[in-house]
Amino acid sequence: MIFADKLIQLRKKAGWSQEELAEQMHVTRQSVSKWEGAQSVPDLEKMVRLSELFGVTTDYLLKDKIEDLECSIPADDGSTLRRVSLEEANAFLAVKAATAKSIALAVFLCIVSPICLLILGAVSEVPDYGLADSVAGGIGMILLLLLVTIAVAVFIASGRKTAAYDYLEKEIFETEYGVSGMAAERKAQYNKTYTRNQIIGAGLCIMALIPFFGGAVFPDENELLLTVMLAVSFVLAGIGVGFLIRSGIVWASYEKLLQEGDYSKEKRSGSRLPQRSLAPIGL
Repeated sequence: MIFADKLIQLRKKAGWSQEELAEQMHVTRQSVSKWEGAQSVPDLEKMVRLSELFGVTTDYLLKDKIEDLECSIPADDGSTLRRVSLEEANAFLAVKAATAKSIALAVFLCIVSPICLLILGAVSEVPDYGLADSVAGGIGMILLLLLVTIAVAVFIASGRKTAAYDYLEKEIFETEYGVSGMAAERKAQYNKTYTRNQIIGAGLCIMALIPFFGGAVFPDENELLLTVMLAVSFVLAGIGVGFLIRSGIVWASYEKLLQEGDYSKEKRSGSRLPQRSLAPIGL
């Protein structure tokens, strides 16, 4: 099998068009078309990039001999490690991206859930509104519990959706061809978004203190206005935490697939080591 045929096979296995592969390689679609048409071959630097992108060796790409794609994968050496396919990896990333939004929303609901109770309580203190304390407290608690219930339901539903991929966090695994290259590329593309969202999230959490302390400039007897300022602080904090959580979950999903950071093979192996007893010898 010549290089052109191997490239076509790898690209189709990854589910990419020529345009998408060209974007990954930072070349034109015409260049990819010429590679696949055996009209030209990429230089050494691009050949190395292709091997990293598809998770195969450069020898596999360069040697013109008849061999199937699976031949580039080492034979089974008795390892019982689970193998993650490209389809499974893409499904995992899609689920994590979707549940990241849901979890961020659920956390936001938990943070802002006391707002109604606080505002209604402050309104009940103003005679002009004619709202009894018991009514304000009852309505406020109902709304609080309703928001928390929705949040808990979202947490449970999100957990059920990702339960099938728990092994990616807890176990050491191997990846099939193309998985590491795909995850690394998408992580690199998401890096700018991740950094921006982390800055926005942290900034909003800090800015949430401004309305809280800003209430000090108003008279103490204006309790309703102070409560509204406090509610604004809750909303800003909730939005900020949402940004942090959503981007953090997506970023962690890439690290899980690549087994980097907190999910590296070294850390997972270390967590499996038997713990020695801390009891003093002889006691």
